[in-house]
Amino acid sequence: MSRNRPVRRSLLAIAIATLALLAFTAVPSGPELAQFALFPDDPNRLAAEARAAGLALDGPYHALLVQGDDELGALAHVHERLFDVGVSVYASTGVTDGRGAFGYVVYVREDQFEKATDALGI
Repeated sequence: MSRNRPVRRSLLAIAIATLALLAFTAVPSGPELAQFALFPDDPNRLAAEARAAGLALDGPYHALLVQGDDELGALAHVHERLFDVGVSVYASTGVTDGRGAFGYVVYVREDQFEKATDALGI
C-alpha cells in the first residue's frame, strides 16, 4: 500500500489529526483506492477531522470492540452471548496482544446493535 498515493494521503491525514483510534482496518479496493474501517474513541472528532482533511466518510457501521483476557473459548463465549439474544454476527476480526489480552471487532446489523451491546455489557 505504500506506493498508493491516495492511501498514503489518507493515512497521513488521519495521523496528522492525532485521533485516538481503538481499532482500524485498511483494505485495498482498487488500484488507487482503499477502504478504512476506523474505530475512534471520539466519533464526532473523527467526522470533523475528516471534513477538514477533505476525506469522505460513510457509515456508521454497527460494530463493537470487545476486549478481554485471552483464554481458550473467549471468542466462543462472545458469540454464545450474542446468539442467546438473537444477534447475528456478519463479520468479525480479532487479535491478541501476546501478553494475555484480546481485542475483537464484531459487526452486527443496525437493528440488533442495542441487543448486542446489552448482551455484552458494553
